[in-house]
Amino acid sequence: MTLTELKYIVAVSRHKHFGHAAEACFVAQPTLSVAIKKLEDELGVIIFERGGSEISVTPLGAQIVAQAERVLEQTAAIKELARQNKDPLSGQFRLGVIYTIAPYLLPQLVKSMIEHVPQMPLILQENYTTRLIELLRQGELDAAIMALPLPSSGLQMQALYDEPFVVAMPKNHPWASHAAIPAEDLKSETMLLLGAGHCFRDQVLEVCPEMSRFSTAGDGIARTFEGSSLETIRHMVASGIGLTVLPAASVPPTPDKDGMLRYVPFADPIPSRRVVIAWRKSFTRQAALEAVRQGILSCKLPGATMLPDAVVTES
Repeated sequence: MTLTELKYIVAVSRHKHFGHAAEACFVAQPTLSVAIKKLEDELGVIIFERGGSEISVTPLGAQIVAQAERVLEQTAAIKELARQNKDPLSGQFRLGVIYTIAPYLLPQLVKSMIEHVPQMPLILQENYTTRLIELLRQGELDAAIMALPLPSSGLQMQALYDEPFVVAMPKNHPWASHAAIPAEDLKSETMLLLGAGHCFRDQVLEVCPEMSRFSTAGDGIARTFEGSSLETIRHMVASGIGLTVLPAASVPPTPDKDGMLRYVPFADPIPSRRVVIAWRKSFTRQAALEAVRQGILSCKLPGATMLPDAVVTES
């Protein structure tokens, strides 16, 4: 039995699919499948029931997977203890960030960390929320910056800042001169959204639920386009295809009045998201974690309300 095999069964349990689990572990599917079969043979039990495209965990397999998760977490804790014994602020800090936060936060954060804790370089990874949580639980990340709500994962987290949303539109749109826009008015517009998998897409759909429903009348998802990144969508909006909703931190501090876009705030109640930093309960480099948190709080993000006194909670 190896830690790699334990990592593989945890991944299959979460993804319910051998191919997707192999992608998450950065290995070929045959490699993962052979390793899991070897582990089942060694233990003399069936961990997964295979039935066509359906993969399910047996009752005993569920207990084995739960124990494997604890073993992987404790293994990561051993490595962290060794690092902490030397210097909690010495050595790399592996930080994950979701796609809709990274481009606007990281340039400032990296600069701040180099200035204040140059002995602790950041190893950065952009990814989706679900993937970052998986990497955290496997011990491959030290912490991750994400937006609420998070799925129940047993991680600890602390709020960093609240960030309002704004509406982006072509400069010649009839609303471009408005002081504020009611959220319900968006249902009459062609909206551009991020593709499935982005938590910001789900947050925007909460603002205007009509966009998530198909309608033969020409509204709803029939008039909604999807993009792969906020910057792609921003360029599509500038070309006049439609409108979009953006987090305030993505808005340039001094938008060019002669540019192609206009940014208009929402009318009350203003939709927003809460950004948090999350980590494993077993993570021991608390001084390093606090240094990262303070670095984030020192960043100047347009529209964001920093939360320096937020308490630690659990997701």
